[in-house]
Amino acid sequence: MDVGLVCDACSALTPIGVPQCARCGEPVALDPRRARKPSGQAPLVAKASATCSSCGAALQPGLKFCPSCGHKVAPASQQFDVDTKVGPRSDGTTRPNDGQPRSGPKPGRSTLFFGGALQAARAKLTLIRGDGEDGVSFTLAGTDHLAGRGECPISFPDDPYLSPTHCNFRYAESKLVVRDQASLNGVYVRITGMRPIEMGTTVLIGEQVLSVALAKTVEDAPDQQGTYYSASMLRPAIFDVTQQLRGGASGWVFRPPGDTVTIGREGNDINFPDDPFISGRHAQLRYADGVLSITDLGSRNGTFVRVTGEEQLRHGDYVFLGQQLLRVEIV
Repeated sequence: MDVGLVCDACSALTPIGVPQCARCGEPVALDPRRARKPSGQAPLVAKASATCSSCGAALQPGLKFCPSCGHKVAPASQQFDVDTKVGPRSDGTTRPNDGQPRSGPKPGRSTLFFGGALQAARAKLTLIRGDGEDGVSFTLAGTDHLAGRGECPISFPDDPYLSPTHCNFRYAESKLVVRDQASLNGVYVRITGMRPIEMGTTVLIGEQVLSVALAKTVEDAPDQQGTYYSASMLRPAIFDVTQQLRGGASGWVFRPPGDTVTIGREGNDINFPDDPFISGRHAQLRYADGVLSITDLGSRNGTFVRVTGEEQLRHGDYVFLGQQLLRVEIV
């Protein structure tokens, strides 16, 4: 969160402790009497750094995206600077910069400014570190906020399981949604309690990626010479649970004899004793009245369902992409 003082002359944000405005050189302080220039001293003229045309945050040289709101930064030749005569507004028109004070609040006690882009944002994403503590946060102050391994406002360049452009956190009809941008490994959202799912849905439980689909049927017919294929009997089932392996291969396939399957570390229908991220009884799959559902059984690390298309996010939701776990906070 940006904290500073707003200049009464030109409304530019100035960090706490800086006595003069970086844009116009006028004194800035909570009590203007303390910031008056000594008599005979020439006014301080400082060259202002570039600012984001979307949220007004100060930008360091070389940035391609605003660290506050994710807005794409214009090339340096197009950025407004106090030394130039004109500079672009956010709507593309130009404004003069003749050194004269701009219209703003009347001289007096300076105004404290809190929030910057965060004040304009409706939500933010907080990265959950490996130790479970909060890491860096990304404010969502624009409309679209791309995330991935490549040149995105929300970028994790060292994550090999992220696609260059993996997903988009966007506002649709005043609601925050996440859209999968045809990524290789998908986007997963943590569920609470029971959730209906479609056949063919992929779920993430601990480190296990499992797909749930209608049970396959194989016609038991002889070949052209009348010989039947001899192998294990195909047990009848409603749905199959298939383990997905790294590299894209399929692992084992579990065909439940009934309509309910429990998954966990031990004592379940499907067990993963060597997965440290799975609870003893972690999740349950059930097919009843023509509806397939998955239920989290109070696991410690949660049960995640892969997003198809886009999905609305709510305050407190957790989103998993690549190797990154993000918490959603609606501001």
